[in-house]
Order: sequence, then C-alpha cells, then structure tokens
Amino acid sequence: MRLSAAGAAMLLGDLEHRVLEAAWGAKHPATARTLFERVARTHDVVYITCVTVANRLVEKGLMTRAKQDDVFHYAPTITKAEFTQRASRHVVQRLVTLGSAAVSASLVDVLAERDPDQLAELARLVQVKMDERRGQR
Repeated sequence: MRLSAAGAAMLLGDLEHRVLEAAWGAKHPATARTLFERVARTHDVVYITCVTVANRLVEKGLMTRAKQDDVFHYAPTITKAEFTQRASRHVVQRLVTLGSAAVSASLVDVLAERDPDQLAELARLVQVKMDERRGQR
C-alpha cells in the first residue's frame, strides 16, 4: 500500500492505475493501442510497456483479455465504484492492525475536520450496523 498515492494508485502501481482508468473510460473492450493512446495523453509511456501493464492487470484479475479479429481487447472486470469499495475495505483492514481504537478516533477526527456531512453518514452507518447486530441476538 502506497500511502503517498491517491485513489486506486494506493494499491496499484502508477501505470497500472492509469491503464485501468483508461479501460474504465473506454466504456467497451479496448485494444492495447487504444489504452496506450489514452494513457499517453497524460503520461510518457511506450506502447509495449502499456501492453505489459495491461497483461499484468489481466493476471491480477482486474481486466480480461479476449481476441477479436486477431487483436486482443481488454476490459475491466469490475467497475471503478466496485474497485474503490474493495480497495477502501482493504486499506481499512490494514490500518486496523495499527489498533482499532486509534484508527477509529483518527477517522472521526479527520471526518470532523474535512467533511462533517460524511461524519454524520458514518454515524448513521454505525447505527445501522448496531441495530443489525442487536437483531441477530
């Protein structure tokens, strides 16, 4: 986990993140050339490196690769929202190993400072979970 990075790049390499973003933006399976052209707009990269990274994302299960008309087409296996949800859960699970009380207090403090509306949403979600647990007893 790279805490200095933002978003999906926290769990992926920078170029992996850019290629996956390009695939999400394509709206349909895209060739490696299309992914490369999208990434190359904002990042200095060579074509073969982009292909290698796309294939690495296939190996990680984040993209699929299928041959159409003798050309491979790549597509994400999950939406950006699904990735964000899974990634945030993974990050929280790792952070809780520092000590759940400290992490909880820090989360509340940060939300109070940066996004009071999200703090209220967190309180609502906590209440829902507490109610669910009481109902299971």
